[in-house]
Amino acid sequence: MISKVRESFNAGFKDAYYEGLQQEVMKTFGEPCPFRISETPVFIDRQMKKKVMDACDAIISQLDHLDFESVRQRFMPKQLQSPTHVGEPHFLGIDFGICEDENGELSPQLIELQAFPSLFFYQSFLAKAFLKNYPTIPTKGFHYFFGGHTEETYLETMRKVIVGDEAPEHVILMEIFPNAQKTRIDFWATKQALGIEVVCMTKVIKEGRQLFYEKDGRKIPIRRIYNRVIFDDLYQFKDLKTNFNIFDDLDVTWITNPDWFFMISKCIMPMLSHESIPQSYYLDEVPKDIDLKQFVLKPLFSFAGKGVNLEPTWNLLNTIKDMKNYMLQKKVTYSPLIKTMGERNSRVELRILFARDEKEGRLKPVINLTRMGKGGMINVSHNTNDTWIGSSISFFEE
Repeated sequence: MISKVRESFNAGFKDAYYEGLQQEVMKTFGEPCPFRISETPVFIDRQMKKKVMDACDAIISQLDHLDFESVRQRFMPKQLQSPTHVGEPHFLGIDFGICEDENGELSPQLIELQAFPSLFFYQSFLAKAFLKNYPTIPTKGFHYFFGGHTEETYLETMRKVIVGDEAPEHVILMEIFPNAQKTRIDFWATKQALGIEVVCMTKVIKEGRQLFYEKDGRKIPIRRIYNRVIFDDLYQFKDLKTNFNIFDDLDVTWITNPDWFFMISKCIMPMLSHESIPQSYYLDEVPKDIDLKQFVLKPLFSFAGKGVNLEPTWNLLNTIKDMKNYMLQKKVTYSPLIKTMGERNSRVELRILFARDEKEGRLKPVINLTRMGKGGMINVSHNTNDTWIGSSISFFEE
């Protein structure tokens, strides 16, 4: 999006820089990144930054006026609703595809949103690793944080959200079999940054309403859970043996309450309206006169592109029994705007990550997550044999 910067970056690119980046991952975390890292960051100009932030502001404003208790009752099964106080969401991720409209203009288009933690600590590491290993990246006039954050203030903000006033040993990052998760690099980055333990859900001990984990022969009370358990995964393990259920009445503080996984997600997209929000319908409310070729079918509650159908048909839709858990979203055209060293350019998906500012009582943008791809879907698990695709971060022009 900034042609001079892109041309300069590509002209000065060396395989040794990328190799240095990968070695930085190995040195820091003791293993290679489980998903592909792109050879390049993305450079975003002021005009696109303004479009993205204006869209975020519009979405946040509309979220402030939604009746989330109604959303909760409509989309969450009763047995999954938390018996504890839901509170406010601590996190939000808003995903945009950088797209091309009918006039050839670039614009951000909402792909999905989620009130669930993302790779907050891996992303800050990745930005620093790019800067350390690529001397051609401009260091002045660009930023990857938002709100004027520095490394120090960003870390302190995330510490306040996740650890709060507790001692770190009473706070855990909880996941199912964390060592096997593709996002585990962020778990290790979180542990290094905050000093909290990464604990498998199957290892958590329940006594009454209290939860504990064991470390060095000690049973340590858990007072705050930085929850990274994705419900898609939870339901796939039919015989998963745990000592408690996420929806139990527990004496812990959830960061963030599990109900927000359902309440702010793709399920509310048909309730939102903006020039950067593609038209969408709940599957049980689809007008019969729409052109299905212009829409993509999505499950309301899934991650990493699971269950997405790019070419839905009426025959397929008529076979779906739980229609209320699916939506049709109008297709957008990702622009192949990133010039690469190969024949094909790369497309960009940009996630703006928000964390809650308790003093101001609102979600504020703090950092970004960027993914690059060349296929029909952008996902770090797809098309991994190509180059100049995968996990990345954007540097925004000031």
